[in-house]
Amino acid sequence: MQRDQRDTLRLARVIGDVLDPFTTSINLRVVYNNKEVRNGCDLRPSMVINQPRVEVGGDDLRTFYTLVMVDPDAPTPSNPYHKEYLHWLVTDIPATTGVTFGNEVVSYECPSPTMGIHRLVLVLFRQLRREIVHAPENRHNFDTRDFAKLNNFGLPVAAVYFNCQRENGTGGRRM
Repeated sequence: MQRDQRDTLRLARVIGDVLDPFTTSINLRVVYNNKEVRNGCDLRPSMVINQPRVEVGGDDLRTFYTLVMVDPDAPTPSNPYHKEYLHWLVTDIPATTGVTFGNEVVSYECPSPTMGIHRLVLVLFRQLRREIVHAPENRHNFDTRDFAKLNNFGLPVAAVYFNCQRENGTGGRRM
């Protein structure tokens, strides 16, 4: 991972609140309506209604990945008692493809924060092999670290996050 990207994830407390420190080893490209997600960018709910186009790098077509999208600030950043809220889970994504080639275990749910500025984190894990990953019982109180341990994924291979707040909200998250 480039130093500035890791620093951005650390400053935004993505590393710490959601992830342990890791090194990016695969390209992850997330695009909503022709707007590429960059760490810390602001997207409103109207911009993220539909699931994004997600492209996964890699070079070995026999390698598969799992994508997790969570909100660690649900229902509000000042009282995140639902953290992490699971917005999307896709497994068995072949290297050099995108999520449309994977298995959607938990369907995409559009972020719709009502209070505060929420971080939406997309995390990519390398799978040891193609396997069945079961959907959690609930979307709320998901734990990305526990999920990775349960499925023997190890540390992430890539991650990106964006900020989202209600449509008429103002301001930005301070880092």
